[in-house]
Amino acid sequence: MTRTVMQLFDLKGKTALVTGGSRGLGLQMAHALGEAGARIMLSSRKAGDLEEATADLQAAGIDARWIAADCAKEEDIRRLADETLQRMGDIDILVNNAGAAWGAPAEDHPVEAWDKVMNLNIRGYFILSQQVAKRSMIARRSGRIINVASIAGLGGNPPEMTTIAYNTSKGAVVNFTKALGAEWGKYNITVNAICPGFFPSKMTAATLKNLGEDKLAEHAPLRRLGDDEDLKGITVLYASDAGKHITGQWLAVDGGVSVVTGG
Repeated sequence: MTRTVMQLFDLKGKTALVTGGSRGLGLQMAHALGEAGARIMLSSRKAGDLEEATADLQAAGIDARWIAADCAKEEDIRRLADETLQRMGDIDILVNNAGAAWGAPAEDHPVEAWDKVMNLNIRGYFILSQQVAKRSMIARRSGRIINVASIAGLGGNPPEMTTIAYNTSKGAVVNFTKALGAEWGKYNITVNAICPGFFPSKMTAATLKNLGEDKLAEHAPLRRLGDDEDLKGITVLYASDAGKHITGQWLAVDGGVSVVTGG
């Protein structure tokens, strides 16, 4: 029998692991998954931030827990997978969101900063996806992986924005998503990416200060930045059976910025 739309979007009985989930876009996505019925395991580096975020989710009636881990460190990633599986059982949904940025002109960009950004923003995504798939999703022939990329990964920047490592890493996330979606489709694992535009966050604070929120909003056809709801719909679509025939894809959630800039 064909399911209703509400049934297709229902995530009751599912478990989601969300990295970089203690604030900003990660916490917004965790709220979306929890509101759709999923149990949530949050992760980020700082226990205090995670305690606060978990309490926020629980206050909304969401079953949420947390594990502090640094997704730039392979041993932490493996521990995160171990503890999540031990405490929550199989992982149905993985949201790779932990990330870093670094601003510097390309000619002066420190190599160690390049390595830091690439290590967290793409290497960490690969290792955690591999761990979760091998230990939970492949054997069950079921899984949803959501990678957070960025419209910065779709092209270059205005001259005043010098984030070459970040842009490169997010471009890698887009192609990682395509390649992994193609390879793991045989296991009924979907892999998709979200490419946010400008959302007020700690990561974008310097850019917002330097360029001005109003100026950035003017570049968007919708004339505004992203808000606390704008990633919720696409997150639940990718995570649920409503999106079960979508894989290897990316979608810009940017108010139309990439349309006018050619991304």
